[in-house]
Amino acid sequence: MLETKLIKSYKKKHLALAFCAIMGSMALATNANASSHREAINTMNDPCIDNTDLYAWVNPGVRDKLYLIASMVPLHQPGQGNQQTRFCDDVLYQFRLSKGTSNLRSEIIYQIKFKSTPPTRVPLKTIDGNTPVGGGAELLIQLSGGAQTYSVTKFDKVAKTRTVIGRRLPVTPANIGPRTDRIAYGLGIFDPTDVDSSTVGLYDDEFVATFISDLKNGGRSWVGQRDDGFYLDEAGIFDVLNLRPQGVAEDIFAGSNVMAMALEIPIEDVFPQGVPHQGEAGDDTLLAVHHTSKRRRFTKLTRNGPRSFGRWVQVGRQGLPLVNAGLIGTQDQNKYLRTSPLHDFRNFGAYFLYPVIVRDLELLGTYAALGVDQATIDLLKGPRTDILDTISLNNFPYPGAHNVPLKSGFVGDVLRLDVAIDSQFPNGRRIDGGATPDMEHVDVSDVLLTQIASGGAIPISDGVQYNDKAYLTDFPFLPLPHDGVNNGNGETTPLRYGDPQ
Repeated sequence: MLETKLIKSYKKKHLALAFCAIMGSMALATNANASSHREAINTMNDPCIDNTDLYAWVNPGVRDKLYLIASMVPLHQPGQGNQQTRFCDDVLYQFRLSKGTSNLRSEIIYQIKFKSTPPTRVPLKTIDGNTPVGGGAELLIQLSGGAQTYSVTKFDKVAKTRTVIGRRLPVTPANIGPRTDRIAYGLGIFDPTDVDSSTVGLYDDEFVATFISDLKNGGRSWVGQRDDGFYLDEAGIFDVLNLRPQGVAEDIFAGSNVMAMALEIPIEDVFPQGVPHQGEAGDDTLLAVHHTSKRRRFTKLTRNGPRSFGRWVQVGRQGLPLVNAGLIGTQDQNKYLRTSPLHDFRNFGAYFLYPVIVRDLELLGTYAALGVDQATIDLLKGPRTDILDTISLNNFPYPGAHNVPLKSGFVGDVLRLDVAIDSQFPNGRRIDGGATPDMEHVDVSDVLLTQIASGGAIPISDGVQYNDKAYLTDFPFLPLPHDGVNNGNGETTPLRYGDPQ
């Protein structure tokens, strides 16, 4: 078979030795579009389906809990109107898990579905004609109405069971600003004469924690708005691979929020018989995780808004960071969103084995400018089974740790996680536990850029090393969202000479 010949033809040791001998340091650029933010036309036009980041890990040491977190609806500004950004009721969101080294057909699915209630209506006419419509509090009434709830359903494809483990759970309201905190959310007393009560919000971790819900499987869930926890110099990337050094590089996601969903799952909910050989990696404790969004096949426009019907069709997905944005060619990125990891090798194998990034870097003269000989460049150009081994954890945490077949149906864009050992990327992706509170446990963009562009031989960085806010040390881990009044990406307009006071 072609894939067998490609695997045998690649000599990873030769690549690493040649690259290390030539390059003592380097700073390479890529054509990646952040983790997975608006990476294709379909997601740019439909933010509700845009799976931006996926995290999956087990709590260190004890390893009795599995954390699954997905971010959606990227790059939205705090304070966007009184309705605020939210999840879409007509989209089906799913965490999909397969076990072991068998094919990537999903065995366990945790599904999240949303339902919105409309804002509270106020009377448009009054009896005496003098009383203000809505008692003068129309906006305030509507700010406190229009709540959104969600349900969580577990599907076990092997046992052929469907279990609703959470029903009518509350979505955390948006962080609009200090007046909304007091008036709509009841956080403190609003006094128009008190300057502090108008500028200082009370939307804090304690308030947000009240929206953590217990699930019937012994786990917990949380859903709502959070700070975008990914950091990258995307502006430099889009200026024809013009990355800048640390101190100059700009985190384009600073000040932006995302919508996030987080599950805390007891490990026995996934491994009913318990986890064998704790502390030792093995094929039977391996998970493959990805997150999808689906829409109904048909949509009909009516006076009361769109009505969707027909079977569910996948329109978005996310596994590892940077795969669709950095490995899959632009011409196939929409196709990637609508297909399963089960078919990734057949559909996109050439992108994994012969990275576009490396070919672009050769064309731009980056390798030649750094003195890399043609033989090493040719090794970097592929076939690159080291990338497939990294994705499959075949060499993590030690060579031959796992034995995922490098062939169609078994290798694809999934976040692999061995639950028998502590999580450290690429074995899962953990948020907390970084070198400083504002650093992800492992800088995944740097790890993947290093692997793709240099075969893992030389560390490569995009120049942005930390997030704009500190992560939490407990569930749901992502930082609090920026509020619409005091934060965000806007700026004040200075008073100019002649402007009215």
